[in-house]
Amino acid sequence: MERVAPVTAIRRGVLATLEGGEGAGKSTQLTALARLVVEAGREAVTCREPGGTALGERLRAALFAATAAEPPPTPEAELLVFTAARAQLVAEVIRPALARGAVVLCDRFADSTVAYQQHGRGLDAAVVAAANRAATGGLTPNLTVLLDLTPEQGFARGERGLDYLEREDVEFHRRVRRGFLELAAAEPARWLVLDATHPEQQVTWAAWQRLLPLLGG
Repeated sequence: MERVAPVTAIRRGVLATLEGGEGAGKSTQLTALARLVVEAGREAVTCREPGGTALGERLRAALFAATAAEPPPTPEAELLVFTAARAQLVAEVIRPALARGAVVLCDRFADSTVAYQQHGRGLDAAVVAAANRAATGGLTPNLTVLLDLTPEQGFARGERGLDYLEREDVEFHRRVRRGFLELAAAEPARWLVLDATHPEQQVTWAAWQRLLPLLGG
């Protein structure tokens, strides 16, 4: 009788996103969580928005390389550039990684578009939702960690004026923060809100305790 080798089950892919305003420490936490995922025996794939692909990085450069002397993108153009970069990232990086069972950690995702372009810029909610659906194909994170702090606290951590978003006035960033908090309150099962002013290791541990059960055995 011929022996059949056992089939190794592919673990379920997990998508976790990090959100927050300027200076919240998303990049730091992304690196720390990726290290913990690898130590737990899972593949970690990290990415950022906009970017993460050749096309996405070119779009990022087009947005953020502009000087203060240049006119900023219109809210509509901003929305379409961000979601175009996201569409490429989802198709090229995120969905393939999830299909092979990886843990994808993304610095910003569709919720940033709602916070910045809908709440911050005032674009119509239905327009923003349609753009996000087109970009993600309905893909929703398993976990979203909001690193929360006031705009004043975020700007105190670094130099302002590096790109056109950081040059926006404080009231714009307050609207963005309120948008994030409203999203988190509306979907508490997916969101984890953490005080980004706490020590880095404390924030990492709190996020990891929420992420770890999603990894499975």
